[in-house]
Amino acid sequence: MRTLSRPAAFWSVAVLLVLVLAASGVPSPLYRVYAEEFGFGSGVLTVVFAVYALALLVALLTVGALSDHVGRRPVLAVALLVEAVAMGLFLLADGVVWLLAARVVQGLATGAMTGAFGAALLDLQRREKPLGPLVNSASPGLGLSLGAVGAGVAVQQLPSPTDWVFGVLSVLFVLAAGAVWALLPETSPRVPGARASLRPSVHVPRANRRAFAAALPCLFATWALGGLYASLGPSLVADVYGVADHAVGSLVVLALNGTGLVGSLLTQRLAPTRGMVAGALVFAVGVVGTVVALAAGSLAAFFVAAVVSGFGFGSAFLGAMATVTRGVDPAQRAGLLSAVFTASYLAFSLPAIGAGIAAAHVGLTTTAEVYGAVVVVLALSAVGGLLVQKAAPVTAG
Repeated sequence: MRTLSRPAAFWSVAVLLVLVLAASGVPSPLYRVYAEEFGFGSGVLTVVFAVYALALLVALLTVGALSDHVGRRPVLAVALLVEAVAMGLFLLADGVVWLLAARVVQGLATGAMTGAFGAALLDLQRREKPLGPLVNSASPGLGLSLGAVGAGVAVQQLPSPTDWVFGVLSVLFVLAAGAVWALLPETSPRVPGARASLRPSVHVPRANRRAFAAALPCLFATWALGGLYASLGPSLVADVYGVADHAVGSLVVLALNGTGLVGSLLTQRLAPTRGMVAGALVFAVGVVGTVVALAAGSLAAFFVAAVVSGFGFGSAFLGAMATVTRGVDPAQRAGLLSAVFTASYLAFSLPAIGAGIAAAHVGLTTTAEVYGAVVVVLALSAVGGLLVQKAAPVTAG
């Protein structure tokens, strides 16, 4: 059987990446359903959310660079089958333990695929029109939005939403694994050292270290807010504003992540550093608006602020991704992208765990207001650091 052409393979990988990220966003609007059904509060909810990110980190630190050594195709095919197992665990879940198990397995699968997907996009992109960084930066927003909104609509419209959602996803991931194995061309240089690459580590190639350091504050600021919205966004809509509709709750995730995609697309022609600075400033304005909207009790203002924050997120993340990956050795692409997403998911998970614990003691509103203020300070410090360094695109060598 012939493999796909490079352009067809590029867009097929992009679609699969969005599907995987959509699956990771599906549980967000379902957390409240599970909380009501199994009787747990915001503290347990954020633990269920966070174990996914922590498991993903474990995978990134161990098998994140494996596809540089054994090939993109086998890593992706096996990880997609593991993702199907995770969907099956969600389908069978009848308590918190099952939810934790499902999220752990899903996190391991997603972490194993993250570096391989990102590297495959860089491998397959056209030299005259390199779209790999754009797709890598835009996919999280698009995928998380589709997953959250789709699940929110399913909760409102379907009699057994979890059965439908996770049943369909299980089948899709099994089919995707077979398609990857049969049709995806192998693009990895497959350099020696597969066993050594399994030792937990974060490796940034020497030629990309300055760029990585410049991008790091933007990654922390933006992904920390993303973690808050993914874990507690629908709960904020229900508890702070009194809107119990699950579809409306899922729209909070769309407001942030969906406009992240728009921000990436509209600022893709900016120089990477300029995109990071502009994005971080817009992001900070949006988060200030979020804090004001919470204090004022305005749901409309809350959504507007999420849209502004999301636009800044998309611009800043695209600038960071383009800066970090420029000039990277093809044999080190998966490893570098694993390092980028390790930093991102640390920011995505650990602050959200703290927010969940704090919410149980001081309430969701106060927690979100303090969290937002800290994120604003972090974003502005990132801008200050970038301007002081006068960070410029870095080339290998």
